[in-house]
Amino acid sequence: MKLRNGLFATAAALLAACSTMSTITAHDPGTRLLVKGKTVDLPVTQSMKGTSFGNYEFKATNGDNAFYGILPLKFKGGHLAADIILFAPAAFFNLRQAFAYYEIDVKDGVIRYKEKAGDPWTEYTPKAEEAAHARSFYEGSAGASPATAGSH
Repeated sequence: MKLRNGLFATAAALLAACSTMSTITAHDPGTRLLVKGKTVDLPVTQSMKGTSFGNYEFKATNGDNAFYGILPLKFKGGHLAADIILFAPAAFFNLRQAFAYYEIDVKDGVIRYKEKAGDPWTEYTPKAEEAAHARSFYEGSAGASPATAGSH
């Protein structure tokens, strides 16, 4: 009985650790970000769940300019090993997680990201396929909720 309770406690702890607090800023003031059906003014700090198979498609706007893409996520190899040893089904929930810091640059069409505040930025330009996927996600019928669709 104690072993089963311990396994459930371990599984709960692993699943609870599947979120990251991410601070998302913008290179230019007045930038808005639509991600996971929610529009926010930047800067913002929010919880972002880990995933193994999903993505964070986004649409960033500044004035008349729009920038589409998929947020880069970091692979958690250490968690994969722990999940396999301790609780294999958890591997399907948290292989990738958001970085702690992002900066969106709508004008240049780049995303900068880093794990620690003192780290240098890594710059990423979404691939054409990623931008097209995100554009389809938000401009099509899927993804945009009525509350956010008119606020772009």
